[in-house]
Amino acid sequence: MVTYPAPAEAVGNSDFTVRVRSLQGEWQELFCYNVKVDMHDVRNASMVYFDCSGPILVEVVKNEGSVEVVLIRPLSSGLECVYSGNRVTFMLDGPRKLSLEVNGDRFHNLHIFANPLEENVPDPTDPNVIYFGPGMHVLEEPQLRIPSGKTIYIAGGAVVVGALVCDHVHDVTIRGRGLLYMSDFEKTTYYRGVEITFSKNITVEGIITVDPPHYTILIGQSEHISIRNMKTFSTRGWCDGIDMMSCSYIEIDDVFLRTSDDSIAIYGQRGDFHGDSRNVTVRNSIFWADVAHPMNIGTHGDSENGGNVIENIVFENIDILEHHEPQPDYWGCMAINPGDNNIVRNIRYENIRIEQFELGELFNIRVVHNPKYNPQPGKRVENIYFKDIVFNGNCENPSRIEGFDETRVVDGVTFENVYVNGRPLKLDSEDIQIGSFVHNVNFIYDKD
Repeated sequence: MVTYPAPAEAVGNSDFTVRVRSLQGEWQELFCYNVKVDMHDVRNASMVYFDCSGPILVEVVKNEGSVEVVLIRPLSSGLECVYSGNRVTFMLDGPRKLSLEVNGDRFHNLHIFANPLEENVPDPTDPNVIYFGPGMHVLEEPQLRIPSGKTIYIAGGAVVVGALVCDHVHDVTIRGRGLLYMSDFEKTTYYRGVEITFSKNITVEGIITVDPPHYTILIGQSEHISIRNMKTFSTRGWCDGIDMMSCSYIEIDDVFLRTSDDSIAIYGQRGDFHGDSRNVTVRNSIFWADVAHPMNIGTHGDSENGGNVIENIVFENIDILEHHEPQPDYWGCMAINPGDNNIVRNIRYENIRIEQFELGELFNIRVVHNPKYNPQPGKRVENIYFKDIVFNGNCENPSRIEGFDETRVVDGVTFENVYVNGRPLKLDSEDIQIGSFVHNVNFIYDKD
């Protein structure tokens, strides 16, 4: 187990005191960082992190009041705890990303990030390494523009105040265990945590981003991008997690995104970025959309030149911890809403677990014309597959599938082993509405 002291200037949260130890080791206290959550009503939550390779005992003390009930999420972790008075203990079975919620409070909760142990840590004397060691680092300019062939390393215990930009570069790595901290940036400045534009062969791994003014990671017209073990918190409008525009060959693995807009969004053309989007894989991740969609596909494209194709997308082994959207047109834990003459096809969602969420729908598959964003409606949706999807909770809004007109249709949606509160999702189910201009919707279930 490896723990990291925080810089003296780091912003802490005193709601909890947290200690960890390996089975044969001594207790080590972790610094509780303050992380803001939820743009609807910004509140202060807590976050701790450390590295480990095996079983770890975790002790959490609630510093005000007693512990009446505890929930450790995602529920799929299967972790149980013991609590008494103001103290909670549980055994962590290895690296995980968790939310510990006391007395039903999801907004002043404790986020626990147990990373795997680091391997092949860069040499700080290497001329191709820009090394931020433990401590507070304020960039001279708000954005650090990274040349090709460089590694940015943010060590555990480091807090870097600023943003990182990969523009027209290749073979760049951004990694470490520390924080990219943007909570003091002006809200009117649309800096992203990490920008990757017109670039290829870029890796982002291990870091934590706190309160970016805009997206955590923007990927624009880039290819062969790998994002692993990334964690983020955001509280402002248009503060999506990871957004991709006109991109291909994107691998996202083991990320935790608590966002105040879409956690993941995949588009075609937007702004300066031109072209289709394809071959995106998102796996082993946790999405917590305090606002908007956990997963959103299709909104933007090249409406003036026939639209774009967004295809060959896989979401696999995902836990959804929240979806809260007051506007019905933006509902859907899993939303496919092409506009701008876009075609969305060959999308697969598999092994998705959706926990109780505040407001929205499970699935929303519609060809749309949203005047706010789309000069033209979308063109079509085809070949969408949902497999092994489970939701247990209350949702008054049925999922929707709907085309736009006779030529702009949804064609080919399959639900295999999709269950709502133990009920199989079926054609005549109250949990789904199939509207006009929809063809070939199928429901498949394994035999008992």
